[in-house]
Amino acid sequence: MSGATIRRAAASFAFAVGLPVLIVLGWALATRDTVNLYLPSPARVAQAFVDTWLDPETITGDVLPSLARFGIGVLASIAIGIVAGTVIGSTPWLRALLEPMLEFFRAIPPVVLVPVLMLVLGIGDSMKLAVIISGSVWPVLLNTVEGVRAMDPVLADTSRSYRIRGPLAYRYFILPAASPQIMAGVRLSLAIGLILMVISEMFSSSSGLGFQIVYFQRQYMIAEMWSGTLLLGLVGVVVAAIFTVVERRVLHWYHGSREVARG
Repeated sequence: MSGATIRRAAASFAFAVGLPVLIVLGWALATRDTVNLYLPSPARVAQAFVDTWLDPETITGDVLPSLARFGIGVLASIAIGIVAGTVIGSTPWLRALLEPMLEFFRAIPPVVLVPVLMLVLGIGDSMKLAVIISGSVWPVLLNTVEGVRAMDPVLADTSRSYRIRGPLAYRYFILPAASPQIMAGVRLSLAIGLILMVISEMFSSSSGLGFQIVYFQRQYMIAEMWSGTLLLGLVGVVVAAIFTVVERRVLHWYHGSREVARG
């Protein structure tokens, strides 16, 4: 590894951790002599994090079930969004027919559907998954529709010239052309899914990250409540890092062409 590569990696690491470190230092200075119950020190929150979220019972009873629901809900949203979006985007009459209805349902906040889904599905995991899917599916679906619809005419003419139709056309032309917009929708879907995972667990639930955070808030366990928020932030960082790796592999040709165009 060259010296320039090492310097670039060190600079990237410094930029990544510099602002969080400054925020924690400022937080520590602001709470150094305070007795405010609602603003615990970073050391107190860190201790609460270790005591609460590294406990095996909490991990198996709250953390892992929440992450499982998040993963299943987001993966289902991605699958539904890509399949339905590809069909709608490649069929002009169907797109014209469904567009008003799609815009109507997209405008409904998923949180509003929680009471309805509770009445229909109960308060079990099916309701929580439905809440996640009801909000996470729209970015993927709408971005897929637009990506398929806006495919380069040259690619369409090429596929017709070589008589590439059906599944082969979708595999080698339509979906690759739409994949940058699809992945942008997936990025939004992950963030929305994480939010809805927490919200779904705040309603008539007895376990999960959302339930625990609300429980700590109601019991005035403020440090524990902040530690739950910290855990959600760490989950978001890990999910974003995994998505970046996957996106780089899926869109390697896209990022490569942009680098060539830049230099």
